[in-house]
Amino acid sequence: MAKPPGTTSVRDELRLLGLQPKHGLGQNFLADPVHLQRIVEAAGLDPSDVVLEIGPGLGALTELLARLAGRVVSVELDGRLITYLRARFAARSHVTIVQGDILKLAPGELLASVCSGGRGYKVVANLPYYITAAVLRHLVEAETPPSSMVLTVQSEVADRMVATPPHMSLLALGVQFFCVGEIADRIPAGAFYPVPKVDSAVVKLVRRTDYAVPGISPASFFRVARAGFCQPRKQLRNSLAAGLGVPTSQAQALLEMAGISAQRRAETLSLDEWGALVSAVEA
Repeated sequence: MAKPPGTTSVRDELRLLGLQPKHGLGQNFLADPVHLQRIVEAAGLDPSDVVLEIGPGLGALTELLARLAGRVVSVELDGRLITYLRARFAARSHVTIVQGDILKLAPGELLASVCSGGRGYKVVANLPYYITAAVLRHLVEAETPPSSMVLTVQSEVADRMVATPPHMSLLALGVQFFCVGEIADRIPAGAFYPVPKVDSAVVKLVRRTDYAVPGISPASFFRVARAGFCQPRKQLRNSLAAGLGVPTSQAQALLEMAGISAQRRAETLSLDEWGALVSAVEA
């Protein structure tokens, strides 16, 4: 059933399997070997690495990961592809294909059930656009988070992940509180089958050794950040007051304590400024 990589196009391979991409699963298969190789290079793999791949599809990226990593665990939601994937990698004892929904699986527990030892792991994923934010949060907040992630996502979303003031957002804060990120590649829509309506980008996220604002818990940080962004078009004193449920005068006093102008907007604050604001709120 399995075929050597590169012997058929993605379209032909799906046709041979009697399959059509599922729009409901956001299936767009990356077919360009140049960009597949760049994803693997961004991951920086060696034989000591354990890789959790999310959404292997037809296994084109899995092939490259398997050549470099010591262990590859690929989680695929679409049950129609499981038999094909397991046949394709039957001779690779270090590759395990798991059918499941990554959002319902604890990454650390999954890998512990497959791999021996307590090694860390890296994530490589070509994420459907509609679940990007949910998967990202699931991974960064996991009890056992990955040491790094290389994610193919919508280009606009990648830009938001690595944004700097004055273009911050809750997504940027959610990523950068836990990780340091960079854009590793830009992928045009035509590199996928079927062709999506937008371009994609590969973002590499490396887990910080400590939170971006040491001494402040994620719960405290994001309670204040969500309050600040609840009305992003308004001045910070107004959005913060609405989000925290306090008078505008109190919100202004908190901003003054943090050394932040009350006229600024949430998108202009740096991580350190958010940390100062959280400290003022909790004082």
